[in-house]
Amino acid sequence: MGAIKVENIRVFAHHGCLEEETKIGSDYRVDLKVKADLRTSAKSDKLSDTIDYVFLNRIVRDEMSKPAYLLETVGRRILDRIFNEDSNVTKATVWVSKLNPPIGGDVEKVTIKMTDKRKK
Repeated sequence: MGAIKVENIRVFAHHGCLEEETKIGSDYRVDLKVKADLRTSAKSDKLSDTIDYVFLNRIVRDEMSKPAYLLETVGRRILDRIFNEDSNVTKATVWVSKLNPPIGGDVEKVTIKMTDKRKK
């Protein structure tokens, strides 16, 4: 087994429950960790035998571009796409952070974390 992490994916998106959040948009950070059997790719040195992090980044960017009220919704969509589109992933964790959230205080970010395993 092994893990691949894609960290600090920075995106501008339009998520939130407040009307101004969906109109103005905000900066977000997404971190992703996937687990898979990396033994074959370690031996073969072939991209087709591993989890392509360009593919992971594209899923994050695609799902972040679709507005949602809740970060949990976006996190769930990211996990669903990963499991639906790459059968080698056995477990995945996603962190979605809204930077400088409009919550009436000096807060750097709010983050949701979601983990799921492949259904057998």
